[in-house]
Amino acid sequence: MSTISPDIDVLAIGETLVDFISTEAVAELSRADTFQRHLGGSPANIAVTVCKLGGQAAIISKTGIGAFGQFLKRRLRHHGVITDYLIMDQRVRTSFVFISRTAGTPEFEPSRNGDYQLTPAEISAEAIGRARVVHASTFALSREPCRSAVIKAFELARSRQKIISFDPNYSPVVWPNYAEAMAVLRTVFQYATLTKASLDDVQRLFGAGQSPQDYVNRLHNLGPRTVILTLGSRGALVSEAGRLVACLPARPLNVVDVTGAGDTFWAGYLAATLDGLSPEQALLFAREIVEPKLTTIGPLPTRINRAEIYSRLPALAADLESHWPA
Repeated sequence: MSTISPDIDVLAIGETLVDFISTEAVAELSRADTFQRHLGGSPANIAVTVCKLGGQAAIISKTGIGAFGQFLKRRLRHHGVITDYLIMDQRVRTSFVFISRTAGTPEFEPSRNGDYQLTPAEISAEAIGRARVVHASTFALSREPCRSAVIKAFELARSRQKIISFDPNYSPVVWPNYAEAMAVLRTVFQYATLTKASLDDVQRLFGAGQSPQDYVNRLHNLGPRTVILTLGSRGALVSEAGRLVACLPARPLNVVDVTGAGDTFWAGYLAATLDGLSPEQALLFAREIVEPKLTTIGPLPTRINRAEIYSRLPALAADLESHWPA
């Protein structure tokens, strides 16, 4: 057991990189001509959103020391993310990704260098001890030595009885060897307390054409007690130990930008859970957080009044359903 008092709500481990998102709305990345630079990487996005919600978040990640690395560190600090454990290494270059802006699933093309060169020796036991939640994504597992670094972090987190949050955002663009990916994921899922998958994620992992209940059961069978599944325009659901807790339909929206929306939803769910809200309430809160992200081009406001949103949740409870979606 750690004697360090937890003062970090979410410690995110893995990729911090530059997202170059097309300024035009395009269905295909090849049709985009101009791009705007943003702080990116799923763990970094979650850390930033937790801070915008008034929480404390930190990042363990690796970048280069050049202009892009300096940009990322500056943006993280601007949002209040603790960068004490950010590794800026002169021997590597900062990773970046080109992404199409679209209302559907965006195309992306990564150029990776520094992000996957995080080593197990660079995982801080102090940081793990300070955290209430330790989070990582599949992107970080796709290459060594970062894969071993994440596994070490999860081992330390489990030994200290931390909540372990895992994002199964598998993509063959990032990890072409599907058999290897599934073998690694079967190991990593055994550490996870919570996982949140999108419909795109589970279709890439398990194949298309299965029911939401089947997808959720397959995730539970890999290890996590709590499974959240987001279904795009069909809403989201949460399951505990194979039992459907609640299903929350989506409201009609004019979706203009989905990049980072899943991370926004996940950060909202984690923040509400850490505040002691029930899974049903956390699901409602996450919906309230993600909708402004989906309907706005660019990032969320610098600060979000989560207490004000919490006050609205009782009136929204009627939206919850108790049956599996078709």
